[in-house]
Amino acid sequence: MNKVFKNADEAVADIRAGDKVMLGGFGLCGIPENLIRALVRRGVTGLHTISNNMGIDGAGMGVMLEAGMIASHVGSYVGENKLLETLVIQGKLDLTLMPQGTLAECIRAGGAGIPAFFTPAGAGTIVAEGKETREFDGKLYIMERALTADFALVKAWKGDRLGNLVYRKTSRNFNPMMATAAKITIAEVEQLVEPGGIDPDHVMTPGIFVHRIVVGESYEKPIERRTVRPASGNNSAGDNR
Repeated sequence: MNKVFKNADEAVADIRAGDKVMLGGFGLCGIPENLIRALVRRGVTGLHTISNNMGIDGAGMGVMLEAGMIASHVGSYVGENKLLETLVIQGKLDLTLMPQGTLAECIRAGGAGIPAFFTPAGAGTIVAEGKETREFDGKLYIMERALTADFALVKAWKGDRLGNLVYRKTSRNFNPMMATAAKITIAEVEQLVEPGGIDPDHVMTPGIFVHRIVVGESYEKPIERRTVRPASGNNSAGDNR
């Protein structure tokens, strides 16, 4: 079965207002840049997104937020996006934050068909408010529900026409688990090969989980926060920083 779509616009054409969408990546690393841009071109609104974080102002999911496309968001980190912070403070965006490990496990559980699980993370804090608690071996745990979505937009380094995917380095973060937890998984890849072009032992997401695949047209791969060391000789005498 050939799952390849001609371009990102065709791949996301049936995402509608009110859909729940997972977006892979960690910060600006391993994000489905072309699929995000295609969604922005469509101008679909009222989306309920799930992602580790919202990117930054002007990049990643930040451009979706600026376009007014997101009604609610579930994630674990908001520190680099000032617009997100502003909208939440103003009560214009429904935001649910959870510990990063809990978020990852909620998505993994959703892909594995596990409806809920108990974790000690957040027990005794505001994270536990309104949630079932239980004690195991003298330790308090809270129950977390699994997360699933209508669509998962993921980014891989290499894929074949059957949807088998290989990720590189930090891109192997939330992408593999999100690929298993949605009704429709759309994968964006940098390299597309024929079936057999990927060593079976190297496949990280089997093609059975992937419904559509598209080759990314261009990649900016922006740096979330650039930190550089001062050039040698710039420090004045006696400056021991």
